[in-house]
Amino acid sequence: MKFLGLQKTTLLDYPGHVAATVFTGGCNFRCPFCQNGELVFPKETAEWMEEEEILEFLKKRKGILDGLCITGGEPTLQEGLMDFICEVKKLDYLVKLDTNGYRPDVLEALLKADLLDYVAMDIKGSPTKYPKACGLNALEFEKIQKSVALLKEGNIDYEFRTTVVKELHEEKDFEEIGRWLWGAPQYYLQCFRDSEFVLQKGLQAFSYEDLERMAGICRKYVPEVGIRGIDEG
Repeated sequence: MKFLGLQKTTLLDYPGHVAATVFTGGCNFRCPFCQNGELVFPKETAEWMEEEEILEFLKKRKGILDGLCITGGEPTLQEGLMDFICEVKKLDYLVKLDTNGYRPDVLEALLKADLLDYVAMDIKGSPTKYPKACGLNALEFEKIQKSVALLKEGNIDYEFRTTVVKELHEEKDFEEIGRWLWGAPQYYLQCFRDSEFVLQKGLQAFSYEDLERMAGICRKYVPEVGIRGIDEG
């Protein structure tokens, strides 16, 4: 595998652990609010890191880091993902995977091989509006549903999360999302933040009060619903 970046230390990406994060290139979605445009569409001049470089770094950081977060882009598009994680696990690291859930076959294979310790799956929007939130004209929603079911029926730690944007989400969507995610232990609403790398310009964030109302709707179905990326009040 090749990577587009390495964050050597993070206290935020892997809940409860000190970790490093690697970034893969390419994605099968075109979410308007995506803040990683440079990963979705890598430039020809992008500097790629080889797998061996990442593994060597992890060897040197044993005893300092607990885990490795693999994010993107969409990591499940990478053919060498399973082999890479096998090498990481040989170093006794915990592995967290960030995914959009559109390749449930890959997720299932990784879970069956006991290669993952934590999964963060993005829920782009309510089921009836999913293609628009993904920036696509159409998608096979059953693939998303299968990934959700795999996590809910599995035995590893996981979370669902949604980046909330005024142009794509409204309060009533979260009644639908809450019912869909019923049985999950935790769900997070993430405040949208603009940047130079966002795929669609001009999007707007909700206020904390708006997000709290949406979170309250979801708490009828999911016991722990939090808000990330915004200060209270």
